[in-house]
Amino acid sequence: MTALLNVALPVFGIILAGYLTGRAKLLGDHATEALNLFVFYIALPPLLFLAMARTDMKKILAWDFIAVYGLSMLGLYLLAFVLSRVLFKRTTAEAALAGMGAVFGNTGYMGIPLTITAFGEDMALPAIIATVMNSALVVGCVSALVEGATRGGQGAQVIAGHVLKSLSRNPLVIGPVAGLVVGALGLPLPVPLITFCEIIGAAAGPCALFAIGLFLVGRPLTASLGEVGLVVTLKLLALPALAFLLLPLFPGMDPDWARVLLLMTALPLGANVFVLAMKHDRWVLPSSSATLLSTVLSVATVSALLAWMGL
Repeated sequence: MTALLNVALPVFGIILAGYLTGRAKLLGDHATEALNLFVFYIALPPLLFLAMARTDMKKILAWDFIAVYGLSMLGLYLLAFVLSRVLFKRTTAEAALAGMGAVFGNTGYMGIPLTITAFGEDMALPAIIATVMNSALVVGCVSALVEGATRGGQGAQVIAGHVLKSLSRNPLVIGPVAGLVVGALGLPLPVPLITFCEIIGAAAGPCALFAIGLFLVGRPLTASLGEVGLVVTLKLLALPALAFLLLPLFPGMDPDWARVLLLMTALPLGANVFVLAMKHDRWVLPSSSATLLSTVLSVATVSALLAWMGL
């Protein structure tokens, strides 16, 4: 419980600080947009690049872990996408972001420090793998879906061309792909480059969370409450439950890795959902509400999971 509070409360506190700043009107009317653009174009790409470049590709290819984590996210993503379309009449682009909300956890800013606190530094690698999968796969795929959906009616080839062109210019795709190439080739990273990426990348999480707080000012948190509640329930409860059911299919996985995997699936929404929603101007209010609500509720749900694990 103490480990979670030490990580979750600061996350919630940053959102609250943004909200109070917005209420006081200290940063002007365009602060949310400016901060979001800073995170999207400036802060996150170096962070994702460094995470990929620093990771030993031989160690990151832990296929059992990747399979369970990937299959559980894919299954829940498809369920959330369909429910968003059918129950809440969302567009394809909005449903793509709702699906992301159901599977994209705060693995980087909450998951890694929480794992180190609960399991020790030696178990940070599976949390890093989960973060890389979120950054390189989930963000890229959802970006492609949203881009394709917002350019409907132009023909498959035209849409595909626009999507590929957009992805080739998307900093959240360029960053991890560049890091993957550097890591795979074993290229050395100059110390000044590492320091730059660490300093500016460290601003991504706080700024994204602060921007969520700013955005919530004057907006009803009860809007889309049914949909937000469903997404949060899928994220905090259904995703770890599905991962737990898939674990027996991979009996060779290290038990400690399995425990970290369950923790990664049980985390609240990551702020990147809001970042993408703001970038594409789709599903923005639900993403901010779901991030806030899931962060608050995760204090109880993740504590229960850690207690069940005997921690």
